[in-house]
Amino acid sequence: MRDYRWLHEYCLNRFGSAAALEAELPVPRTPAQLRKISDDRYLSTLALRVFRAGLKHSVVDAKWPVFEEVFFGFDPEKVVLMGAEHLERLMQDARIIRHLGKLKSVPRNAQLVLDIAHEHGSFGAFIADWPVTDIVGLWKYLAKHGHQLGGLSAPRFLRMVGKDTFVPSYDVVAALNAQQLVDKVPTSLRDLAIVQNAFNQWHAESGRPMCQLSQMLAFTVNH
Repeated sequence: MRDYRWLHEYCLNRFGSAAALEAELPVPRTPAQLRKISDDRYLSTLALRVFRAGLKHSVVDAKWPVFEEVFFGFDPEKVVLMGAEHLERLMQDARIIRHLGKLKSVPRNAQLVLDIAHEHGSFGAFIADWPVTDIVGLWKYLAKHGHQLGGLSAPRFLRMVGKDTFVPSYDVVAALNAQQLVDKVPTSLRDLAIVQNAFNQWHAESGRPMCQLSQMLAFTVNH
C-alpha cells in the first residue's frame, strides 16, 4: 500500500491547485456540533436514509415534510409508541412512500435512539464520542442494533449527519482494489479491518478527516 503522498499528488494534479482541491472536499462536523443535534433530528435522518435506500433521493426528499408530520416530528418518545394499527393506517396515506418494511423500521429505530440516549445521555453524544479510527465498528453497531441499516446505510447515515467516516462507494472500492487491499465491497471482518487500517494510516500521515480521504480516493477512479 502506498503512503498518503501519492494520493495527495494525484489530486493536486487533477485539480491544479491546493485551493481547488480543498473546495471539493467535505468537512465533517466537530464532536461539539454532533452533540448539539437533537435526538429527533438523528431519528429523522436515520429514517430518511432508510427510505432513500433503493429509491430516487429527490422523490423521498420531496415527501419528507409529510413524513415529519405523520411521525410527530420524529420525536422518539412518541414514535416508539406507534403500533401495528397505526402503521397500517399510514399504509393508506398516499402522501408518503407506502413501504411497510421501511415504515416498521421507524419505531424500531426510535427505540434504538432512546436506548442509546438513556445510556450515553443523548444519541449525539454516542455518535460524537465514537473514535473514527474504529468507524467500521460504529457501522457494525448500527447495523446490528438498528433496523434496515446494513450495507452502505450506516456509513451513509453517518455522512449525512456529519460524523467523520469513509464510505465504501463503488469508486472508493475501485481505488482500494487498485491498491490491492480489497477486491470487492468490504463486508467480512477481515476486509473491514484491512480498509480501516489503511484509512487509519493515511489519516495519521495526513491529519485529514476520513471523509476527505474517502473523497480523494474516489477522485482517482475513472478520470
